[in-house]
Amino acid sequence: MSFDLVNSLFALLIVAILAGTVVLYALDVMQNEDAIRRNYPVIGRFRGLFTTLGEFFRQYFFAMDREELPFNRAERDWVDHASDGGKSTVAFGSTKQMSAVGNAIFVNASFPPLAHEFEAAHPTVIGPDADQPFHPRSLFNISGMSYGALSAPAIEALSRGAAKAGCWLNTGEGALAPMHEAADADLVFQIGTAKYGVQGDGATMDWDKLRTLAANPRIKMFELKLAQGAKPGKGGILPARKINEDIAQVRGIPMGQASISPSRHTDIANHSELHAMIARMKAVTGKPVGIKIVVSSTELIDGLSQSAAALGTEGLPDFITVDGGDGGTGASPMPLMDNVGLPLREALVLAVDALNRHGLRERIRVIASGKLVTPSGVALALATGADFVVSARGFMFALGCIQAMKCNKNTCPTGITTHNPRLQEGLDPTDKAERVAQYVASVNEDVATIAHSCGVPNPQDLARKHVRIVQPDGTSRSFADLYRAGSFD
Repeated sequence: MSFDLVNSLFALLIVAILAGTVVLYALDVMQNEDAIRRNYPVIGRFRGLFTTLGEFFRQYFFAMDREELPFNRAERDWVDHASDGGKSTVAFGSTKQMSAVGNAIFVNASFPPLAHEFEAAHPTVIGPDADQPFHPRSLFNISGMSYGALSAPAIEALSRGAAKAGCWLNTGEGALAPMHEAADADLVFQIGTAKYGVQGDGATMDWDKLRTLAANPRIKMFELKLAQGAKPGKGGILPARKINEDIAQVRGIPMGQASISPSRHTDIANHSELHAMIARMKAVTGKPVGIKIVVSSTELIDGLSQSAAALGTEGLPDFITVDGGDGGTGASPMPLMDNVGLPLREALVLAVDALNRHGLRERIRVIASGKLVTPSGVALALATGADFVVSARGFMFALGCIQAMKCNKNTCPTGITTHNPRLQEGLDPTDKAERVAQYVASVNEDVATIAHSCGVPNPQDLARKHVRIVQPDGTSRSFADLYRAGSFD
C-alpha cells in the first residue's frame, strides 16, 4: 500500500469522524429528552455508555467474590463447577464473612455417622389420597420458568436434564410447550392468573382443557400460582418483544402486544372460592393440586384451615410452594421486587409454623423457593421444615447464565432468555442437559454432606436445632430457640 493511499484513507477517517461529530452535535442540541446531552452535546453521550458498561466492569474487574448482587461470584462459580462435575473443594480458608448478622451456621456433631450409616433420601409422597399420588425422586427440583420467559433450547435442556437427574420440572405459567416433553421428565403444570393452556372466557378455568392435560402421564401435579416472589400482587409480565408465533400459539395470546396476567385469579376472590377451586381441580385431574404463595402473614393458611373446618378437607392443597419475596426470574416492577413479601427464611418459618398450629403439617407438603442455588441454602430450607426445594436461577446458572441482567430485554447473550435465533445458537440443549443433571446430583450430594456433618444420616432429618443464626452482637443463637415450631406470629 502506497504512502499516498494511507494518507488518503487517514484523511477520509478524520473527515468521517468530524462529520459524525457534527451530526451527533446537531441531534443532541435539538432533542429535549436528555438534559445532559442537550447541555453537553456529544460528550454527554459518554455518561450513558459508561453507565451501561459499568455493571460489566464491576463484575469482571472490581467486585470481590462475595460482593455482587443478587448472586455473588462465589455462588455462581460453585454452580458452574458443580454443573461441570468438578469438585467443590477450596483452599486457604473461606472467603465468607462468618460473623455477618443473619448468617446461618450449621452445628457439627461430635460423632457424625460413618459412611456405612448414611441413608439415601426418601422424598415424601405428595397427595397420598389422590387417585394418582406423586412419588418424587429428588429433594431438589426445577422451579417454574415458562416458555416465553425462557427460550426453546433452554426449556429443552431443562427437560432432558430433569429426566436424567430424576427431578421434576415445573412448566411455569406459560402452558405446556413441546420442549417440556423433549424427554420423559416428571412435570408440574403451573396455572397462573391468566390460566394459559387451560383458559376459558375471561381468564376462567376451562375444565375440559384441564381434564385433557391431566390425562398426560408426564404431568404429575398441578400448581395454582396465587403469587410469585418477583411481583406479589401482580400477574405475570411477558413483554411484546419476547412473543413470537410459537409462544403466542402455546399460550393462546395475540402477537404484537405484551401479555399481562390479572393481578389475581378472576374466579378466586376469597378463601371459600379458593377451597372450591382446589377441590374441583383435584376431582377433575385425580392428581395432587397445590398452591404457590408469597408469605407476609398467616392469613391465607388460617383461612384455608377455617374453610376446611366448614367445607371439608377436599379443598386443602396437597402442597404449598412458599416463594421468597426478594425477586426471581420474571420481569417485575422494582417497587414490588424490592419491598413486598417476606424473604424466604422468615416466610418459610411463618408458613411451616402456621401449618403445625392448625394440625395440617402432616397433610400438606411444603416446597421452598427463592434464591436457593447452593447446598447451604437448600439444607437450611430443609432444616426449617420444607419437604422439597425448587430453584429457578440456580438452573439458569447451570445452563450458562452469566447474570447479564438482560432477562426482560430479549437480548440475553447466553441464549437462555431470548428468542433471537442468532443468540440461541450458543445454547446446545444436549450439552446443557448434562450440566443440569450434574447440578442436581451435586446439590443433593453436598446437602447430604452437610447433614452428615450435623450428625444425621439423611438430609430429611435436618431440623432447626442443627442451625445457629449470627446476631447483631456477634454471637449466635439456635434457630430452634429463635423460632420454636408453632410460636411465630
